[in-house]
Amino acid sequence: MRLRHSLVVFAAVLGFASTQAMAQDAELKVGVTVGPHAQIGEVVQQVAAKQGLKVKLIEFSDFIQPNAALDAKELDLNIYQHKPFLDSQNKARGYKLVPVATAVVQQMGIYSKRLKSLDDLPQGGKVAIPNDPTNGARALLVLQAAKLIKLKDGVTVTASLFDVVENPKKLKFIEIEAAQLPHSLSDVDAAAVNSAYAIPAGLSPAKDALALESKDAPFAAVVIAAREDNKNDPRIARFIKAYQSDEVKAFVAKQFPGAYSTSW
Repeated sequence: MRLRHSLVVFAAVLGFASTQAMAQDAELKVGVTVGPHAQIGEVVQQVAAKQGLKVKLIEFSDFIQPNAALDAKELDLNIYQHKPFLDSQNKARGYKLVPVATAVVQQMGIYSKRLKSLDDLPQGGKVAIPNDPTNGARALLVLQAAKLIKLKDGVTVTASLFDVVENPKKLKFIEIEAAQLPHSLSDVDAAAVNSAYAIPAGLSPAKDALALESKDAPFAAVVIAAREDNKNDPRIARFIKAYQSDEVKAFVAKQFPGAYSTSW
């Protein structure tokens, strides 16, 4: 009986160890937005593969679905957003998503097809900004830094159009879905565009932006997000190590000079 009991215990331990090993070898599903984050993700994928970690990239074309998919456990991680946006999505949708590391730094810029300088913005000029509250606030902060508007004292990441207290040129703000902002440039005098959408549209933040967000701005750093219930998955630590590698750092510097920088 003792021998039989020992064999049962041994089999159970062996089965548990096998399950753990399979979990460690399982493919890590990572959501990214099309464009630079997908390109960077491909390099991370290669680095991770050399370290024995399998990564599957799943691309999205909007800012809402990557978090919905992560919450639904269709993804293990996503990489595309700053922390203020993640916080706002958690609050609005009841998610329990957490930042586990910082990825690249991407700046929002003010672009125009009609102007060579923001000094040339006409009275009553049309300026397009993102229609989601978080990135709308981000755009207003960039416009304030460019001295085009003034916001209420103390207002930062929660800024809205209601917080604009000075607008000397009486600019008219048009709220548009973030992904569509580059396409709006033919219809407005200027638009506030995130680098993630500017670059695929052929815009260079370093060369084309009439004003550029500070690298130290609260919105500039992109986070790697996980769920509260999987943040300690050992595969995630391995993925972060692959992401924050010299190979990825060199790729970002070469591929996106002046547009993206690394935070490590």
